[in-house]
Amino acid sequence: MNEIEIVKGCLKNDRACQKLLYDLYYSTMLGICLRYSNSEEEANDILHDGFLKAYLGLKNFNNSASLEGWLRKIMVNTCIDYLRKGKQNYHIVSTVYADENTKEIAEVIDDDELVLNIEKEDILRAVQKLTPAYRTVFNLYVMEDYSHKQIADLLEISEGTSKSNLSKAKFNLRKNLTHLIQKPHDK
Repeated sequence: MNEIEIVKGCLKNDRACQKLLYDLYYSTMLGICLRYSNSEEEANDILHDGFLKAYLGLKNFNNSASLEGWLRKIMVNTCIDYLRKGKQNYHIVSTVYADENTKEIAEVIDDDELVLNIEKEDILRAVQKLTPAYRTVFNLYVMEDYSHKQIADLLEISEGTSKSNLSKAKFNLRKNLTHLIQKPHDK
């Protein structure tokens, strides 16, 4: 069954199609939720809320758009809604993030060798040390490819604040990662 058939089935409240959609995008969307949540349990709550929003909003899905991109936007917005509510301090809790995004992190802090020669778990811890504001802007800019204007609109901050938070996140990541590479790892 292709995506269009799955969407049509979901619009008819076909539980099998809803499960297919969920199963097809579960791991990708969970990875997004993990970047903004405080725990795997909370990420799953956000994920379920996001899928509920997706099912309810499928009537607005444009078949010419990417279903994955459409779902990604819903998940990110659901995560941001949780952040706005001030539920928790958000941080990344999965090494899947480091596995999938090491290259992007290296590019944004302008040091491929530094990032590529550090354990993925250490990269994860360095990102976790960022403040929620820096971490959120970093995730939106680097991982979700949002512009500073989009981030500013989404988080209700100025573009200058978005740029500043990204700059500070990059500085802190570089500092934390450089510190890690100067100390030999205990193995």
